[in-house]
Amino acid sequence: MTIAENLDKIMGQIPSDIRLVAVTKKKSVAAIKEAYNYGIRDFAESRVQEALEKQEQLQDYQDICWHFIGHIQTNKAKKVLENFHWIHSVDSLKLAEYLDKLAAKTFISPHVCLQVKILPDPNKYGWTVEELWQDLPELESFKHIKIDGLMTILPLGLSQVECLDTFEKTKKLATKITEKSSLQLKELSMGMSNDYLLAVEKGATMIRLGTIIFGERD
Repeated sequence: MTIAENLDKIMGQIPSDIRLVAVTKKKSVAAIKEAYNYGIRDFAESRVQEALEKQEQLQDYQDICWHFIGHIQTNKAKKVLENFHWIHSVDSLKLAEYLDKLAAKTFISPHVCLQVKILPDPNKYGWTVEELWQDLPELESFKHIKIDGLMTILPLGLSQVECLDTFEKTKKLATKITEKSSLQLKELSMGMSNDYLLAVEKGATMIRLGTIIFGERD
């Protein structure tokens, strides 16, 4: 199957208002161009250096919207802020605060999602639900980053029922925070190649797809 054929199949399965973010980690610039020629404009990377090298080669593609989906070390935060329109992986109060301060200095105001762990997962970064409620007053005080939604990555090995339940809980959490705070969490970044249809069923607005579009990583 070609990239275009894979995208055809996916596009036939999801509503037109879902934002398909193509994850291009360890994929070539040629593959990105192929997806771009199909009509994809949202691309995600999780490693800063690799992303910057690709962006350098794609300078003529001005309408690409770049998403960062990896863990952010403090020393890389400024580069992420300057080179990505969306940051899905804001996973701690400390990072959110640091990005807000950087945004104030650089006059760049990125869209961000708060990374949340609905289920315990020692292999993932992010807030637990309790921690997020605890940090909410401070998150509300940030003026320079746009906190637009929640992002979640499911633990491995869940059943379909558990996946659906976790996605549903993520949506309910976003709704509740929007009702009880000044944050407007309209975006839900959830669903990857193996579970995106379940995420869409439970209200995802953005899905992050790599393998199912481009094939296994090199």
